[in-house]
Amino acid sequence: MRLALYQPEIAGNVGAILRLSACYGIPVDIIEPCGFAFSDKRLARAGMDYAAEAEIRRHVDWPSFYAQREGRLVLLTTAAAVRLDHARFESDDILLMGSESAGVPPQVHAAAALAVRIPLRPGFRSLNVGMAAGIALTEALRQTGGLPE
Repeated sequence: MRLALYQPEIAGNVGAILRLSACYGIPVDIIEPCGFAFSDKRLARAGMDYAAEAEIRRHVDWPSFYAQREGRLVLLTTAAAVRLDHARFESDDILLMGSESAGVPPQVHAAAALAVRIPLRPGFRSLNVGMAAGIALTEALRQTGGLPE
């Protein structure tokens, strides 16, 4: 299983996701361009010393990532019909998170084999991307027996 971040804009969110990645032992794909310099100190501050333990693969753009991917793309999006608790995950899934302000464009959405949403109370639009990654990844690993001991 992997996490993929499509054109992330906020260094602190990426740092938090890298910390999540290190703690669970899950690789992260960063699909550029990013909205910040990858050396941004906010990335390091949010990732703390855990981020150094994360396995990161950077891709110059969507076509580069898409050509190299292995596994089923599962898009996390507020526009999905399938609820997280109804989705069935596979051990080689790539959980794809969109950018904080725009999500993903239509061609990226269309490339996903499965689109999943995290159910929220009425009147609430979305969660922080890092929090959503943590919730979705935990459920996917729980289903596939991949949670660490």
